[in-house]
Amino acid sequence: MKLNRMFEIVYLLLERKKITANELASYFEVSKRTILRDIEALSIAGIPIYTSKGKGGGISLLDNYVLNKTIISTDEQDQILFALQSLATTQHLDSADILSKLQALFRKTDTNWIEVDFSRWGKTDPDNKKFEFLKNAVLSEKVISFTYANSYGSTSLKTVYPLKLLFKSKAWYLQAYCTINQNYRTYKINRMIHMKILDEFFSRKNFTVPTLEEETSSALLHLTLLFSKESAFRVYDEFNVSDSQKNKDGSLLVDTQLPEDDWLYSFLLSLGASVKVISPSHVKKKLLTHIEAMKKNYLDI
Repeated sequence: MKLNRMFEIVYLLLERKKITANELASYFEVSKRTILRDIEALSIAGIPIYTSKGKGGGISLLDNYVLNKTIISTDEQDQILFALQSLATTQHLDSADILSKLQALFRKTDTNWIEVDFSRWGKTDPDNKKFEFLKNAVLSEKVISFTYANSYGSTSLKTVYPLKLLFKSKAWYLQAYCTINQNYRTYKINRMIHMKILDEFFSRKNFTVPTLEEETSSALLHLTLLFSKESAFRVYDEFNVSDSQKNKDGSLLVDTQLPEDDWLYSFLLSLGASVKVISPSHVKKKLLTHIEAMKKNYLDI
């Protein structure tokens, strides 16, 4: 904790140029004496930090000081470059210039070993523009409106405070506070259209975004699914291996929990004949209803 605090003190001084011990004590919620001990330790470690008294005084760094790269370990350097390399290859964030500078600072050259692209097959530009729009809305703390297509097939106009972008289970989501429902909501970005930034601001610090697990925990349904031996790859694609049990005939029994809505039935139908729902029974009945409705689309063949 002390090392993290000292590291952040240096960054604060790089950003603000000068700050008082009382301000640092208030910021970190520690005593002024603790801050002075940290300053002394930083000075002993070779950081050119000094204090000045009187009006306008405070704690400062010598002009033109650059943070020594050795403060960040080799593993931490690799993790930073890995994260930026991922962002740069998505083309969602303009991180290529930052990546280049950090590669030079860390003296790393072999970083082009991963490529991540979250856009859909086909034209990637619309997805990238949508992501950039939402990123700017979150960072600028501006209210947005959009039309949303839910899992039940209906569309509605939403006005929200955009709080966080989230990638989970092969899809991007926007976590936001809905001004209509006066509650937190999570929206799948692919289903958002006609997005607009409004002339209204909000403060993200006034909101605590719940996790997806907290949002969906009350609506999760326990399912038991049986996959044929030939469709084992679907189990590895969609579920944790620890949730599956291999039978003597090579088939796989999967116990899992998923949110029960129209998405669930679309997902199960997408697995085709390779899966059989063992329980609960009401899911089997509803799937049969969907299958009968699908058959009607092909009665003219």
